[in-house]
Amino acid sequence: MEFESKIRTIQWVNNVSRMVDQTKFPEEYIYVDIKTGDEMYDAIKTMIVRGAPAIGIAGAHGVVLYAQEGKEKWGNISVEEFKTKLLEKCDYLASSRPTAVNLMWAVEQQKKLIKETHSDINTLIEDLTKQAIRMENEDIEINKAIGRYGAEVVPKGATILTHCNAGALATVGYGTALGVVRSAFANDNTIQVFADETRPRQQGARITTLELTMDGIPTTLITDGMCSYFMSKGMIDMVVVGADRIAANGDTANKIGTYTVAIAAKYHNIPFYIAAPLSTIDTSIQTGAEIPIEERDHKEVTHINGKTICAEGVNIINPGFDVTPHELISGIITEVGILRPDYNKSIKEAFEKQNAVLV
Repeated sequence: MEFESKIRTIQWVNNVSRMVDQTKFPEEYIYVDIKTGDEMYDAIKTMIVRGAPAIGIAGAHGVVLYAQEGKEKWGNISVEEFKTKLLEKCDYLASSRPTAVNLMWAVEQQKKLIKETHSDINTLIEDLTKQAIRMENEDIEINKAIGRYGAEVVPKGATILTHCNAGALATVGYGTALGVVRSAFANDNTIQVFADETRPRQQGARITTLELTMDGIPTTLITDGMCSYFMSKGMIDMVVVGADRIAANGDTANKIGTYTVAIAAKYHNIPFYIAAPLSTIDTSIQTGAEIPIEERDHKEVTHINGKTICAEGVNIINPGFDVTPHELISGIITEVGILRPDYNKSIKEAFEKQNAVLV
């Protein structure tokens, strides 16, 4: 049995990128059309679209948007000149969020196509569009595969704690961590979720609770500091979170506060799983120490709903992510199966398995 989510986060429609504006939650659930490459840069930067897989698709769409604009704005230039200008735009777009590797991965796929093409400009734009749409459709199937593998390790009647939002609204439309929840719930409707609020942008409170409620999955909202309390009471059976970048050794960057949850889970002997596609694994870096951590606007910490919550002039540090060491991770749930320690070995084997399928 397969769960069908009602949510479609991002989609290429009539030569624009249509996406849910996630800055409006929970007051509004609206779609916006992103029509230019610079608009896409801003949409990614300001988190209109968020979640590593969704950002990746947004990046693929953004390259198409820049290509469409270039055809109109750059005048009568050769294909090679067009490609050079477009590759520059690709690099600019990829800089919008430095931690989420799916963005770089998707843009690199588009760059590879640009570099290798010998087509005219119109055909190149068509090919970039087809590749972006293919990535969209593949994302949903990859997430469903992650969900099926993850559901196998969810105990009957389990309460699953998650942090931030790694659901349909962080992907094209099913979810990684919440894909596991959806798949498990399809087989056992006694499954329930505890969602951390996830300060400072409250993705758990604003987004996770919204989409699980829409899908009829029982959900309890808790503040970030409460997880250890509920673990100590035996009320949490497992933790499943998403990821923005995974190093070759399994160290995982995810939304700030994830590391704290992992430490608490380890102390209470609660399984802690990462759910992410293989495209989130960056084998070019060996450990989490090499993952760049985005420093975000200090107003995210000092303000809630536009109102100041702290003393004026106080020092603020606002890293968007932290890195959970691989020693705290029970398994990494991917579209080719659940990877277990030693992660250097299992990650390498997973990519070999994926490549064998592609060949």
